[in-house]
Amino acid sequence: MTAASARLRWGILSTADIGRRKVLPAMLRAEGVEVVAVASRNLQAARDMASEFGIARAWGSYEELLADPGVDVIYNPLPNDLHVPWTLAAARAGKHVLCEKPMSLDAAELEALREVCGRVHLREAFMVEYHPQWIRLRELVAAGEIGEPTAAHVQFSYFNADPANIRNQARSGGGALYDIGCYAVFAGEWCFGSQPHRVIATLDRDPAFGTDRHASGLLDFGSGRSLGFTVSTQSARRQSLSLVGSRGSLRMPLPFNALPDVPCVLELQGEAQDAPVRRIELPAVDQYGLQAEAFVRQIRGGPPGDASLEQAMARMRVLDALRRSESSGRFETP
Repeated sequence: MTAASARLRWGILSTADIGRRKVLPAMLRAEGVEVVAVASRNLQAARDMASEFGIARAWGSYEELLADPGVDVIYNPLPNDLHVPWTLAAARAGKHVLCEKPMSLDAAELEALREVCGRVHLREAFMVEYHPQWIRLRELVAAGEIGEPTAAHVQFSYFNADPANIRNQARSGGGALYDIGCYAVFAGEWCFGSQPHRVIATLDRDPAFGTDRHASGLLDFGSGRSLGFTVSTQSARRQSLSLVGSRGSLRMPLPFNALPDVPCVLELQGEAQDAPVRRIELPAVDQYGLQAEAFVRQIRGGPPGDASLEQAMARMRVLDALRRSESSGRFETP
């Protein structure tokens, strides 16, 4: 790419469902983004996706996509156990990589990416951090609208008992903690502006899949601040975030799967339990499109570094500690 204003050319690594339904349609509308290629181990699947979305090139292997000189950026939505190997391969091929969360199976696995983080830009795809509702929440907390934040709670669940679904396959990194518990870790980091000092969790595993179908945990951020969460892959579809402070509270009814064409609402309430609720409406946006645009700005904004990798590693260390606590039955330090 020569002109700073030219669009960066993206390749999609696989025809995974999240890319097809949510991320790719948003990318096609995003500023500074041109999706030019898609790859699958099944060439016909790649051709079908390319035809559906008007993508110029379809490749029948991941290696062919990484060797494509007309691709600047790779979006990696592969199963969790393939995130690091193919992110590393893409980076070695000179491609910037936006990788779906969680970026690895454990923090130690991410060390392999240090080799390349100074040569290309890497980013873990937490699309929610670009949504106006999360940005507004942080602004309200910083302005002292709820006093000192002390307690947060995340509820996130859906029902999926399909044995063929990758989220129910233990060896590929399935389970509730990996798939949606990572959002609870993100929420704590976002609300309190730091990483937890210690964490503990209880996990209930599906007897057939071996994955954790229900997980609950507590993240202790010190100074009386904590986040509790419950996530499940075999419960009714629900999600919410609440944050209580010394002088009020905030509630986000749809924190993670915000609809691209429906405004979001934050509910702000004063100290008294019967205080009136102030509803703050945020505009409808496509957070996946905002994510792609933000990564383009990151790439254009300066040389690569390890800040994004360190952030991903910090979140992964929390998940590692939560999993350790399943066996130890006690608080673990990330």
